Amino acid sequence: MESYRIAIISDTHGLLRPEVKERLKTCERILHGGDFDKPEILKQLEAIRPVYAVRGNVDKSWAEDLPAEREITLAGFRIYMVHNRKRITGKLSGVDIVVCGHTHQYEERREDGVLYLNPGSCGPKRFRLPITMMVATLYPAEHRIETERVEWGGFVTAAGKSTGEREWAAQEHGDPGPEMGEAVLEEQSAGRRNFASDRDMYKLIKRIMKEVRAGKTIEEIAAGNRVEKELAEQICRFYVTHPGVDVDGILNRMELHARSK
Repeated sequence: MESYRIAIISDTHGLLRPEVKERLKTCERILHGGDFDKPEILKQLEAIRPVYAVRGNVDKSWAEDLPAEREITLAGFRIYMVHNRKRITGKLSGVDIVVCGHTHQYEERREDGVLYLNPGSCGPKRFRLPITMMVATLYPAEHRIETERVEWGGFVTAAGKSTGEREWAAQEHGDPGPEMGEAVLEEQSAGRRNFASDRDMYKLIKRIMKEVRAGKTIEEIAAGNRVEKELAEQICRFYVTHPGVDVDGILNRMELHARSK
């Protein structure tokens, strides 16, 4: 039976892991849902397989030639690509698959006959969200698609070798011993400390955004939410200086800021 394997990835944010590269080699095409962060990532992907891509919200001047939305046809399947599903402007009539990213969360959902695929993020790990990508196998004769979730639990060191969460924490913070708490693992992004889950961080940012609109000071916000003043100030600054930004947008900017240090 004829089949066609495509790799679907998104939100690499400047990091193309060796494990991801190896999996990409098993596919015939690569679809990238945006937020490359660096042009070098696109070049590395193109050296592996032909790439179809869209521009993400952190892809700036270098990515002007990448479309914000695009529609392609592979093996008889019409595929619509956009970074943020909320930014769809085209008509989906006749579209079989929508490929998107932005949330860093893996998702497969069918609505009104359209299959929505979000591969999550296989770039820098965000809080407790897993490192994921997707492999889709297209069967043109049956007009059928099978999806495979690919997930890694480890991190990649500067030397490019995979390592588990415990080893990663030891490298970054010193060996915390057998009673290592989850908070140590969470400190990797934007100064976040002692948040039990990614959802907690979402709630914090959303609450701070509301408090900024209510006119509270940074000192009041930090004290009321029991967080460091530096973290509260960073969230407030991103919110005030980027009109219309949402929670995901603030998280992305915090990650970029953390990696630029």
